[in-house]
Order: sequence, then structure tokens, then C-alpha cells
Amino acid sequence: MISVTKRRQSELGMSRLYLLGIAASLMLVAGVARAQYGGYQQPGQYPLLDRAANIVIEKYRNSSCEQLWQDRNQPKSEEQQRAVEFLRTDPQIRRMFIDRVAAPVANKLFECGMIP
Repeated sequence: MISVTKRRQSELGMSRLYLLGIAASLMLVAGVARAQYGGYQQPGQYPLLDRAANIVIEKYRNSSCEQLWQDRNQPKSEEQQRAVEFLRTDPQIRRMFIDRVAAPVANKLFECGMIP
């Protein structure tokens, strides 16, 4: 049972990394939005961030559970890795992005049994 729990925790961690990996290349665009628009604004004030979030949301809405399980183990591109690092270093952009994608992505992961 302990190994099952650890495996599930590992899978959950991989799911989170997968989400960041998908969003990674898109978040590079969000950096431009931050430079364009400055401080925190309401949704719609960061059109590139909105577009990136919408792409991630649509990816999860339109993917089957099987596709998500397969995709999560795919290696991340160099561009995606840089974008993940950008999210780690810019908490404001990361917060805005996660605020927009968290509910739809979490719901899909729950439906697919990828999170408890």
C-alpha cells in the first residue's frame, strides 16, 4: 500500500509538471504581456496571457484521458523548460496563469483519475 501511495504521489507530481510543460512555451508569450501591461490587471488586460491560458484549457477539454496519460511522460522541449523556469521566477504571472487554468485542468484530471 505504501508503494501505491508513493506511486500516486509521483503521478500527481507528474501531472502538475505536465501542466506546466504544456503551458511552458505559451508562458514565454505571457512575459511579453507583462512587459507590455505592467502590474496586475483584470482578465482581458493581458491578451497574450489570456490566449496562453485558453490554449491550455482547450487542450484539457479536448483531450481524452488516455491522451493525457500518454502525454504526461513526454519529454519537455527546451522552450518549455525555459517557460517553466520563467513561471518559477515570476510569481505574479504564475499566479495569474494558475488562477485562470486551475479549475478546468483540475476537473479534467479528477475525471481521468489522475488526482484523488
